[in-house]
Parts: sequence; structure tokens; C-alpha cells
Amino acid sequence: MAGTHDDGPRLSGSALTLSYDKRVVAEGLDVAIPDRSFTVIIGPNACGKSTLLRALARTLRPAAGTVLLDGRDITSLPARKVARTLGLLPQTSVAPDGITVAELVGRGRYPHQRLLRQWSADDERVVRESMEATGVADLAGRLVDELSGGQRQRVWIAMALAQETPLLLLDEPTTYLDIAHQIEVLDLCARLHEERGRTLVAVLHDLNHAARYATHLIAMRDGRVVAAGPPGEVMTAGLVEEVFRLPCRVIDDPETGTPLVVPAARRRTEPVTR
Repeated sequence: MAGTHDDGPRLSGSALTLSYDKRVVAEGLDVAIPDRSFTVIIGPNACGKSTLLRALARTLRPAAGTVLLDGRDITSLPARKVARTLGLLPQTSVAPDGITVAELVGRGRYPHQRLLRQWSADDERVVRESMEATGVADLAGRLVDELSGGQRQRVWIAMALAQETPLLLLDEPTTYLDIAHQIEVLDLCARLHEERGRTLVAVLHDLNHAARYATHLIAMRDGRVVAAGPPGEVMTAGLVEEVFRLPCRVIDDPETGTPLVVPAARRRTEPVTR
């Protein structure tokens, strides 16, 4: 639907007030997701990161302001239209009991089903390719609840991938994973962004992972955007101290050249002598 949103970003929020019941989480919040970016939202706990992501995904209705998808208020669009454009991987996903990997990934094709168009060879192909892309094709017949945390997370990403949406939102996709599986999931996200041209938006806690993988960073504190832009410009020692109250040094990552946050030592440590 290129060209229907006045050449602005496909997904944006304007003057958003976000709240749960009477508790206001963010007020007057403006955010724009650059097209074809890997945008990562960072900030301390309870600053509104996941709340913003839920509003962008239409799972939380703003108390005020507007989320625009392709230039239109997202709340005015049919659910199926949104589901074909925007996929969401929530923070905690629970699979139905007794469902296999292939069956769960197949659920990603539901937005494409219609009364006169049921399961097709094209759906079969997309499910197979989604499982191959996420490295879970060999698990197709396994029950989801028998898998490890890292395997399960890749299966959920495969399901989101099977939706074939140009926009994919991920809420803390590396939570509960060990470091090897965290890198595995983020490498997969980077490939989806680089090779398939997907626009990704992820909430991450690890600042160094955010700086390494993001093409665009949004830093939040207390329900407002403190800074937004390329990681090399946003991730400074001053920003980290302002947002996280953490004194640090920011150096070049020796592997990637991206910003690497090194917290200041809280206590003096004696050098190890052998």
C-alpha cells in the first residue's frame, strides 16, 4: 500500500496518552518508526516501552492521540487488514496444549484465510519457508510444550513470519533465553530485516544488544521519548546516565564497531595476581 500514507512512515503515533484504567503511563507521546528499519526501544523498567508497543500493535487503545498505519487511524481499520500488515510477538506467548510446531506456525496464515479461500499450497509453502528461515523445520512434528525456551521462541517468530506482514513488532523477544539463544534470535531478526526488507520494532533490555542490532534507537524514560536516531548518535554516556541513572563509558565494540556500554565500577577491585 505504498503511496497511501503521504510518504511518511507506515507506522507512527501522535500525541499519545497511554493508560491502564486511571494510571497514565505516557502523555503527549510522539513516535515515528522509520520504514525498513530495525527499531529498538530501550529504557528502564516501567517507562512505557511495552505499553507503546501494544498501542502501535492495536492491542491497547490510546486514551488520547492517534496511531497511524499507512496514514489511517489504526483503530478504524478492519482487524484482518491490520493482521495482514502488522504482526506482534507478545512478551509471553502460551501455546494451546497438544499443538505441534507446524500447526502453531500454520496459525500465522489465519489472516489470509477467507470463506472462499481455505488452506492452500501457497499457505503450505509459506509455513515451510517460515520454519526453514527460523531453523525449526526439523521440529515440525514435535509438540511445542516439549521444546526448550530458545526453540519455542524461534517457533513463535516463525508463526509471526508466516503472517507475511511487512511490519513485525516483538516485545522482549530474548527474555528468559540464555546468551547463546539471545544472539541466535537477534541474528534471525537481523536477517529478516536485512534480507527480507521487513520493518522490525523490538523492545530490548540489553543496551549492547540494542546498539549492535538496531538501525534506529528510541530511548524512553517516564513515558516520554528522550532521544531517537542511529545507535552511534543516541547511545552516549550522557544518555545512559540520564535514562538509566548509570555512570558508564561508551566505547567501540571490538567486533562490530557499534557502541558498547561499560558500566563504571561501583567499587574498587584489586588486580588479580597469579
